[in-house]
Amino acid sequence: MRKVDPVRHEQKRQEILQAALSCFVRDGFHGASTTDICAAAKISPGHLYHYFGSKEAIIEALVQHSLAHAASRFEAILASPDVIEAFLTELETTSIRRREAQVLSAEALAEACRNPSFARIVQDQGRGIRRLLVDFLAKAQQRGDVDPGLDPEATANILVAIVDGARALPIRNPAADIKQSTDHLRIMITRFLRPPARREPAPADAQRPEGGGN
Repeated sequence: MRKVDPVRHEQKRQEILQAALSCFVRDGFHGASTTDICAAAKISPGHLYHYFGSKEAIIEALVQHSLAHAASRFEAILASPDVIEAFLTELETTSIRRREAQVLSAEALAEACRNPSFARIVQDQGRGIRRLLVDFLAKAQQRGDVDPGLDPEATANILVAIVDGARALPIRNPAADIKQSTDHLRIMITRFLRPPARREPAPADAQRPEGGGN
């Protein structure tokens, strides 16, 4: 039996995952076949099964890769001087402004609605992200960077919902001003997460009741 080179094996595995990702973005999780993935990765179907037993196994591997990457990014964010600013920058560059993230997010939710097996993968990925967010928020609270009055579990759920909605904005409204929307999103999340003592006061005009008064 030929001895497998672990380095080359992992390199090819990553190539297949990248090829699959491009197919999923182009054709959707349901529309992309293993034949499409093999063509993109320049391998035969028989060769594919040396690395992944099924298309579902490829998707699960992509999820695990995504979670591992997210964990490393949260560590980097926590090492930043301004945790909330670093968190917002990460959201903007990796989610809100990435067409790939927008398409895959919408595709995943749509496929999960009609495919119980796929729904399990989406739910597992959701639990993984929430665990990372809860841990991140708790550590940021200990440092005094996030409002200690917020419940980390509930806050993580809200942040996931906000990010999902922001990703869907360009799909729902192609004419939307993304820069303006992103600026408003930054204001909203900053005000939500920042400890009360560190929040910037509202401008004097914003505090004055409508119609003025003495």
